Amino acid sequence: MRNFLFAFLCAAAFLACGKSSTPPVTTASVKPQTELLVPINITVAQDGSGNYTTIQQAFNAVPDNSSNRTVIYIKNGTYKEVLTLASSKKNVTIVGESVNGVKLTYDNYASKINPATGAAYGTSGSSSTFIRAEGFYAVNITFENSSGPVGQALAIYIAGDKAVFNNCRFLGRQDTYYGGNCRQYLKNCYLEGTTDFIFGPSTAVFESCKLYSYGGSAITAASTESYVPYGFVFLKCNISGAAGAKTDLGRPWRPYAAVAYLNTAMTSVINTAGWNNWGNAANESTARYGEYRNNGDGSNIDGRPAWIHRITTAEAAGYTVLNVLKTTYTNPVTTDNWNPGTVISATGATVN
Repeated sequence: MRNFLFAFLCAAAFLACGKSSTPPVTTASVKPQTELLVPINITVAQDGSGNYTTIQQAFNAVPDNSSNRTVIYIKNGTYKEVLTLASSKKNVTIVGESVNGVKLTYDNYASKINPATGAAYGTSGSSSTFIRAEGFYAVNITFENSSGPVGQALAIYIAGDKAVFNNCRFLGRQDTYYGGNCRQYLKNCYLEGTTDFIFGPSTAVFESCKLYSYGGSAITAASTESYVPYGFVFLKCNISGAAGAKTDLGRPWRPYAAVAYLNTAMTSVINTAGWNNWGNAANESTARYGEYRNNGDGSNIDGRPAWIHRITTAEAAGYTVLNVLKTTYTNPVTTDNWNPGTVISATGATVN
């Protein structure tokens, strides 16, 4: 059973107000192939050659409530830390030396006892990394929960709006990736897991990403709020899985769950039906599930239940990155025309 504190924890995330400041620029340099267009403010290196040896130290050093972007360069290494980017640490960019070389990991899980409290961590408390600040950008980073097949165990928990991930990996088993009541954009990323390894209420676009299933009930477990038009949107992605593994594209964690797959390659890891109602027929009348021009052995739309929407060509035109992400996750929604490509092009880090 999922942790019922999720709704409370997401509602509790807030943005503090304060005077902005410009973070100091260090003399640390990045390898030439990274080709950054912005100065590095903080370098993290386990060998002591940077400003800090741990990522949490770097997060703590970020100025509070700054309108300026703080760029943190992370040298290769496995950083075993439970990380929290507090809500006041806005507009942070982390750039890894290489996506396979920089790993942010821990091994907590839902039923594991927290020695500080004597109680289980719970699903929401099991994450290796917590992103609570808005304007976060990560490139060439691996986020991992290394606990294995022990139940719910998050690699990342995102509660800050406008999070962007470029060429990142998300490794785990059940509940690898959680997106809260906020927006995210993922480009050229890899996500893996078993049951519900992408879940939560967020509006998120996954563009040209690779999804890998080890089997389990479904890839997604969306809990989209009824007042937002989009939930999880997969554009030009690729879905595969372990030998013999089978799974569904989604099941509704809450009514009004919204998930759409467009122009996505699906292997036979996807069941013929492709979707399930989580044992509740009432979800069939509220879930907002759809597919458009997918391909591969697992994509046959004729085998899908009647309550799965066949997205028309006219409707598909609305499933663009800018259109899906242009409104805030508020009730009522407001249009701010967020463009996640801005931070990517401004940073200029080469993916490697």
